[in-house]
Amino acid sequence: MTALVSTIAEVQQAVGRARDRNLKVGLVPTMGALHAGHVSLIRAARAETGFVVVSIFVNPTQFGPGEDFSRYPRTLEVDLDICRREGVDLVFAPAAETVYPADFHTYVEVHELQDVLCGPSRPGHFRGVATVVCKLFNIVQPAVAYFGQKDFQQARIIQQLVGDLNLPLEVRICPTIREADGLALSSRNRYLNGEQRSHATVLYRSLQEVKAAVEKGERDPVALQRHLAERITATPGAILDYAEVRSAETLRTQPRLQGDVLVAVAVKFGGTRLIDNVLLQVGD
Repeated sequence: MTALVSTIAEVQQAVGRARDRNLKVGLVPTMGALHAGHVSLIRAARAETGFVVVSIFVNPTQFGPGEDFSRYPRTLEVDLDICRREGVDLVFAPAAETVYPADFHTYVEVHELQDVLCGPSRPGHFRGVATVVCKLFNIVQPAVAYFGQKDFQQARIIQQLVGDLNLPLEVRICPTIREADGLALSSRNRYLNGEQRSHATVLYRSLQEVKAAVEKGERDPVALQRHLAERITATPGAILDYAEVRSAETLRTQPRLQGDVLVAVAVKFGGTRLIDNVLLQVGD
C-alpha cells in the first residue's frame, strides 16, 4: 500500500521503520507529471531495493525568471495512481514552505559542471537542483537514488555532489525512455502543438546521425557539432540553444573524441525547451 506524506518527520519515521526491517531504501526524485520515463526509474528502484520512496515536488528554486514554474503540470492524483500501481511504498509531496522555510539561506552549487550546456541559458537552475536533491538525500537517506539519462547534466552534477560531500548513497542513471518515433519522454512534451511535436523528432534523428558518423570513424567534435546545428536549424520552428559534443565525465570540450562522450542538444519550439543526448564510448 502506498502512503502519502507531506512532512519531513513523516518521511523519517517511515524510512526509519523500513530500516528497522533491514530494507534497502531507494529514492526516485521527481517533479510529478509522471510518465513512462519516471515509471522506468520506479521499476528499477522496485527491483533493486526493498522500500521505494518517490518525491513529488515542483521545485521553485530551479526555475528562472520567465520559465514555466506557474504552468508546470501538477497532476498529483494521477501520479499517486501510478505510484500505487507500481508498488511505491511512500510518496513524499511537501509544500514549498516545508522544503524552504522562511529562514532558509543555504544553497549547494557544483561549479564547472553547472556552468556549461544548460547552465548559461538557465542561470541558477542547477543550484536549485543540487540544493533540493541534497535536501532530499538528507531527509530520506536512501541507499540508491535513480535519475534518467535524458537529464544527463543534472545526473552528472548529482554524482559529483555525492562524491564531493561523501554522501553514503549510489546514484543510478537509467536509460532514456522514448516515444516510438524517438522523442524523449518529458513532462514538457504536452506543451507542443501537433506541428511542433512532429518537428521535435529532429533531436533524436540528429543525435543518431552523429552516433552513426562516430561509428564510421569521425572524431572531430567541431564537425559533428556543425552537423547537429545545421540539421536542427533547418527544421521549421526549431530554435537551437546548443549542440555540443563533450567529455561525459568533465563536460569539457575535447580536441578529438576519446573515451566516454556526451552528444547533447537543447532546442526550443515556441515556448517549450527540449533537451536530449546520447552517450558514446569512443576508442582510438
